[in-house]
Amino acid sequence: MGTGRRTGRRDQEATTVPEASTAAGNAPRSLAEALRARDDVGLTALLHARPDLLNPVPGDVTQLATRAGTRASVVRALDRLDRFALQTAEALAVAPDPCPYPVLESLLTGGENEAARAELPRALGTLRDQALVWGDEERLRLVRTARELLAPSAQRPSPTGLGPTVSEATAGMSPTRIQEIVAALGLPATHDAVSAVTALTGLFTDPERMSALLDEAPAEAHQVLGRLVWGPPYGEVTPQPTAPVRWLRDRGLLLPASARTVVLPREVALHLRGGLAHRLTAPLAPPVGARREHRPQLVDANAAGQALAALDTVEELVKSWEHAGPAVLRAGGLAVRDLKRAATALDTTEPSAAFWIELAYAAGLLASDGEADERYAPTPAFDDWCELPPAERWSVLAAAWLPATRTAGLVGEQDAKGRTLSTLGPELDRSAAPEVRRRVLNLIAELPEGGSPDPDALLDRLAWERPVRGTSDLRARLAHWTLTESEVLGVTGRGAISAFGRALLEHRDPAPLLAPQLPEPVDHVLLQADLTAVAPGPLRRPLGDTLAVLADVESKGGATVYRFTPGSVRRALDAGHTAVDLHAFLAEHSRTPVPQPLSYLIDDVARRHGHLRVGAASSYVRCDDDGMLNEILADKRSAGLGLRRLAPTVLAAQAEPGALLDGLRAMGYAPAAESRTGDVLVARADAHRTPARSAPVPVPDGPPVPDATLLGAAVRAIRAGDLAATAVRKEPASAAGSPPPAAGELPRTSAAETLATVQAAALTGSAVWIGYVNAEGAASQRVIAPVRVEGGFVTGYDHTADEVRTYALHRITGVAELAEDQV
Repeated sequence: MGTGRRTGRRDQEATTVPEASTAAGNAPRSLAEALRARDDVGLTALLHARPDLLNPVPGDVTQLATRAGTRASVVRALDRLDRFALQTAEALAVAPDPCPYPVLESLLTGGENEAARAELPRALGTLRDQALVWGDEERLRLVRTARELLAPSAQRPSPTGLGPTVSEATAGMSPTRIQEIVAALGLPATHDAVSAVTALTGLFTDPERMSALLDEAPAEAHQVLGRLVWGPPYGEVTPQPTAPVRWLRDRGLLLPASARTVVLPREVALHLRGGLAHRLTAPLAPPVGARREHRPQLVDANAAGQALAALDTVEELVKSWEHAGPAVLRAGGLAVRDLKRAATALDTTEPSAAFWIELAYAAGLLASDGEADERYAPTPAFDDWCELPPAERWSVLAAAWLPATRTAGLVGEQDAKGRTLSTLGPELDRSAAPEVRRRVLNLIAELPEGGSPDPDALLDRLAWERPVRGTSDLRARLAHWTLTESEVLGVTGRGAISAFGRALLEHRDPAPLLAPQLPEPVDHVLLQADLTAVAPGPLRRPLGDTLAVLADVESKGGATVYRFTPGSVRRALDAGHTAVDLHAFLAEHSRTPVPQPLSYLIDDVARRHGHLRVGAASSYVRCDDDGMLNEILADKRSAGLGLRRLAPTVLAAQAEPGALLDGLRAMGYAPAAESRTGDVLVARADAHRTPARSAPVPVPDGPPVPDATLLGAAVRAIRAGDLAATAVRKEPASAAGSPPPAAGELPRTSAAETLATVQAAALTGSAVWIGYVNAEGAASQRVIAPVRVEGGFVTGYDHTADEVRTYALHRITGVAELAEDQV
C-alpha cells in the first residue's frame, strides 16, 4: 500500500513543496494558495464554520491560512467534526504525506466497505471546507497542526491504534542493530542505516513478502501480534523475553520503544489489518427512530398538564422566598440545607428543586438582593410575570430554559479543585448546553408527529456527531438532562415534542398553541365538612392568593386540596383579615355551603387572636386576663422565653418579639404583635423584592456565529488585503551601497520621495502601492489612485477598500509604482 513511509515534518502551510512534487501542474502548493483559489462562497463557508478565524478579521489570505493552522483553532475545528470526518482526518494523519485519494480510500474501506467509499467524498469535503485538508486528490495534505495532534506517539497514542513507522521507530537505534535485523530477514546488507530502513520499509509494505515472512512465524508469535495489532501498539518485555517475542524482535516486527517496551511498526500493523486504519468505521449517522408513537392530541394534553404544574411549582418556590429568602454563600450560591428545605417545600427531590431554582433564576424571577446580609429574593419581574396569562408565563420560562448555559444537573458534583458545585453557584455554566438541548429537541421533532425516541439511539447519534472524547461525554450527560427537563417543563409530552414545544424550536410564539390546552381559571372552590376545600382547577389570582394564606395545600393534581387549620386561620388573621372578612370570603367563593366546623374554627381562633399582645421591651406580653398570664408562667414550656411579671397584666421576656410569638403559638396560644402605640401589628408586611435585576446572560460556546453582513464584510476585507499584498510593484532603484529590498518587503521611502510619487500619480491618474500605519499602530498595504494631495494628506480611490479614502502622508511608510501589467 505504500503507507509506511512518511516525509519529514515541514510547514506545508507556509512553504511550497519540493520541486519534485510540482508535477501536479496547477495544484496548490500551500494552504494559503489553496484558500486564495476559493471563491467568495468558499471563504464564507470557512468563516461560518470556524468563526474564531474572524477575531480579528485577517488582513489577507496568508494571515487567514496562518490562523487556520494554529493549535487552538485546529483543536476547536476537530472537536466539531462528526465521527466519519474525524476518522478520515485520523487516517490522513497516519498516511503518507501527501496522500493520494486511492490510498486514503483503501485505509478507510479496505476495498470492501461500500458505505465508507460512498461517504468519503462528503467527509473529505467537510475537511476541505474547514481548511483542515488541502491539495488535489493526488496530493491530499492534512494541516500540519492537525497531523501533529492526530499522529501516534509514545505519549499520545493515535485513535487508530497504530504506532510509529519503521523510519520513526528506528530513529534512535544503532546502525549495527539495524543491519542485524536486515540480515535476519535475509535482505542484502547496505552501507548505511538510511538505505537499511528503506529496505525494511519496502519489505513490510510488500503484501506477498510479508505474508511469506509471517508464515514462518511461530503460532505464539501470531498471538503476540494479535494483542497489539488494533492497539495500543506498545507492550512491555522482560530482560529475557520469550522465544516468540525474540523471533519478532530479531526480525524487526517488534521494534524497541524504550528499555522495557517494544512497539509494533505501523507498516506491519496495516498488513495484519488488511490495510484498514480503523477497526470499525462509522460512515453513516446512527438512525433515531420512534420507539413509540402517541396521538398528537394526547402528547399536547400531557405536555400542557406538565406546563401548568411547572408554573405552579415556580410560583410556589419564588413566593416562599419573598419574606425570608435563603442566604447567599460567601463564595456564591445556595447552601445545601437551603436546597433541602426548598425540596421539602416543593415535595420533590433535591436535583428537581435545583432545576426549578435555576430555571427561575434564568428567567430573571429571583436573584440576590445585594444587601449586607445578602439573600435571595424575588425580583420586580416576578410580579409582572405573575400578572401574565398562564400560556405567556410558560413562554417566559421555556424561552429562558432553551438557551441557558447554567446546568442544574451538575449541582452536588465537584469541580477541578474538589469544591462542591452549589445551586446558583458561579461554576454551573456549560457553554455546550444550549446547542445540545436544541439538537436533542430537533432530533425528536424530526420523528413522525407524536413519536418518542429511544434514548439510547438518540445518545448514539449525538456521540457520532461529536465523537471527541471529553466533548462527547459532556454532551451525553447534557442530552440526558435535556430529556428529563423538557418533560417536566412541558416542552415534550410522553417523550414526544408538543405542538407548542415545536413552535418554541422554530422561534415562534408558543403561547397561542398552549393556551387552548390549559384549563380556564375558576373562581370557586368546594368546601368539605372535614375542613378541606377542593379547587376543581387553577384558581383565579385573587382567590388563589387569599386561599393560600387562609389554608395549607394538602395535595396537588387535577384538583388541588386545601386544608384549614388553626395555624392557617391565625395566619390569615395576622395578615389583617378579620373573622367577618373570612366568613364573607368563603361564602362568596364556595359552591357548597360553608361547613359549620369551619365557621366554628374561624370564630374560635379569632376570639383568642390578639388576646395576648407582644411588643418590644426586649419583648413583653400584655394581657387583660391575669389568670392567663399566671397559666403561661406556670407552664414549663415557657422557661426558655425568660418571662417575668412586670405588672398584673404585663410579662417581660428576654426573647426577641418574633421568637416570643413563635414560642407562645407553639404552646397553643394565639398572640398578636403590638406596635409601640399599642395597636395590633398586621403581619402582612410588603413582600421583599430585590432591586431591578437582569436575567443571567448565557456563556457563549466560543465566538458567536457571524451573520451574513459580517461574513460579507470580512470576505471583502480579506480580498482587499490580498490584492494589496500580492500586487506586483516596480522595485525602486537602491541607493548606492545599500542592498535592494527583499521580495515582498515594504521599500522604505523618504518623506520627499513619498510626496513626489503620490503627486505624480495624482497628475497622471495612475495607481500606486503604499504601506500605511494607522493611529492604533496597525500596518496594512493598500493600492490607491491619488486624486488630491494637499495639507499633509492624500485623497484617492482605495482599490482594496473599494471606496475613496484619505491618508495622512506622515503615516505612509513607503510607496511604489505598480508594474506595467498591474496598472
